[in-house]
Amino acid sequence: MHDHSHNHGNEGTRIGWAFFLNVGFTIIEFIGGVLTNSTAIMADAVHDLGDSLSIGFSWLLARLSGKQANASFTYGYRRFSLLGSFINALVLIVGSVWILSEAIPRLDNPPMPMAGGMLGLAVFGVFVNGFAAYKLSKGKTLNERVLNWHLLEDVLGWVAVLVVAIILMFVDWPILDPLLSIGFTLFILFNVGRNFWQTVRLFLQASPSPELKQALEETLRSLTGVNDVHHLHLWSLDGEHHVLSVHIRTSKMTNIENQKKLKKAISRALTDYELAHTTVELEFDTEECRDG
Repeated sequence: MHDHSHNHGNEGTRIGWAFFLNVGFTIIEFIGGVLTNSTAIMADAVHDLGDSLSIGFSWLLARLSGKQANASFTYGYRRFSLLGSFINALVLIVGSVWILSEAIPRLDNPPMPMAGGMLGLAVFGVFVNGFAAYKLSKGKTLNERVLNWHLLEDVLGWVAVLVVAIILMFVDWPILDPLLSIGFTLFILFNVGRNFWQTVRLFLQASPSPELKQALEETLRSLTGVNDVHHLHLWSLDGEHHVLSVHIRTSKMTNIENQKKLKKAISRALTDYELAHTTVELEFDTEECRDG
């Protein structure tokens, strides 16, 4: 128990480090984007703002996830991560539309950005995001691994800004700046759109995986003593921790021991699926299902 608490605390500390680094640097990016007149830097600032929000909500979740379920949140606090993903996606979509509205008109007559300022910010960006990724690379949780990939993407984005800045210092090609910003923004919108739709589906309690639902039903139907499986509902708290409820029809068993054996068999069969919560209702053949 002590080791679990210790690891949980380390996770929160590592994510906290990454959060404050990203928030501080995002503010610098927005200021730098204005001063250097670079839409590419502004586009990356929007990207980093989204990552800062993701890290912030993940940090909050890391702190909340240790709290026990209560009368208000009977499944615990896992679903808060979905709310974070939803807000994060909305912010990124609005920010991306704004960047496109700024960058596309510049394609006609692009102003020359301050290549030297871009170069300095790019070097700083590679360092800050690289350091944040290094801090999170020590973590072993899924939360930290996902965030680490986001930060590594940011490092590659700043490497692209660095390359464009170096080119602009030697060649008068100002159109590279809006082109890079549009490329960044379309990449963000593609990923955000996909994640946003998945988040909305989970909010609406869609099945996280039709294949998983079918596999669960087939597994339960294969058990000895199970005559029918119905009202099988599978939904997810946060995309990782799933909840199952199901009705199982069986032959009338007057022997309590046989009922216990069937319940143990069901429990063993569901163990491999690592479900966060299960509710299984047994019905006898002579009974009517009360849910219709």
